[in-house]
Amino acid sequence: MKRLFSVVIVFVFALSLVSCGAQDTASARVYVEGTSFMVNGNELWINGVNTPWISWNDFTGNMDEEAWEETFALLASDNINCTRIWINCEGESIVSLTSEGEIIEINSGHWEDLDKLFSLAEKYEVYVMATLLSFDHFKGSSGEDWQALVNNHDMADAFAEAYVKEFCERYGDCEYLFSIDIMNEPDWVYENEECGNVEWENLSYFFGKCAAVIHENSDILVTVGLGMIKYNSDNYNGNMVSDEYLYELTGDENAYLDFYSTHYYMWQEPYYGYPCTVSPTEFGLDGTKPCIIGETSNDDADECGLTLTEKYQACYDNGWNGIMVWMEPSWNDDTGWYEYDLTEEATNAMADYIGDLIYPLSVETEE
Repeated sequence: MKRLFSVVIVFVFALSLVSCGAQDTASARVYVEGTSFMVNGNELWINGVNTPWISWNDFTGNMDEEAWEETFALLASDNINCTRIWINCEGESIVSLTSEGEIIEINSGHWEDLDKLFSLAEKYEVYVMATLLSFDHFKGSSGEDWQALVNNHDMADAFAEAYVKEFCERYGDCEYLFSIDIMNEPDWVYENEECGNVEWENLSYFFGKCAAVIHENSDILVTVGLGMIKYNSDNYNGNMVSDEYLYELTGDENAYLDFYSTHYYMWQEPYYGYPCTVSPTEFGLDGTKPCIIGETSNDDADECGLTLTEKYQACYDNGWNGIMVWMEPSWNDDTGWYEYDLTEEATNAMADYIGDLIYPLSVETEE
């Protein structure tokens, strides 16, 4: 009898290991089905924010790991499942270039800091949209170097192979790396003289080449955070990141975006309307991909007529796949984020409203 009891205990223990193993194999990787984000067979809605930087150019070998850990812990506590972070804010602090746009070196401290960043993302189970570049790169002391890089297809190819591929090889297995945002608001690189007035043909070639390298070397989703719908829609000046245009420029079938992440601020309303109270297609997107509002204000209730909580809910109700409001560090409070009380109220309300879509891994998948 004693031996039989022991066998039963061992059998039950073995079953518990199998059960734990099954849970461990449930992947947090986000993928796309049609116009939805999916995780482990269940739909995901991005209940998101932007925490773009804490100290500007945080990841150059001097990352404030404690501050970033506090940030991830805060986001997780308020049901925020994704944050957009600029892993390089400008210029040569990470990638040093010649005046022709050729890479001289990549700061090794950058990789060391990103190791810590993505470890925190996994620890707190908060997805990261990693923004590689911004229009800020194209102005200032090293701006002409970045303009030269994007204006030369050989240099663009070299950057994609040297930096973007390395990024994918290092972090492609991090399931809480939700996506790569190739560039923040390239609209201003095209429109503004101080950024070089770089033509869309060259900007979009660069996006296509980077997207192709990402798709060839990882399962990470790809987007470009356009500053306004103006350059993301055939209703206006054309969709400069459409599948067709990126393929036309690169000839590479892997040169495509997985989702759209248009930015929006209220100054745009007279020209393009208001996105949160209409569907993505009614706003002007082509309806072929998931669509999020990748950057928008968290304090514009007086202008738009919706509280932030109502704004999040309206985005969901009208078919958007998520929203990510802008939060800068609060200079009046070194430990806080600007108007965070509004954000936490909205994100917690959304968890009550659509909790299963915010935490799809917690939902049992039907077999």
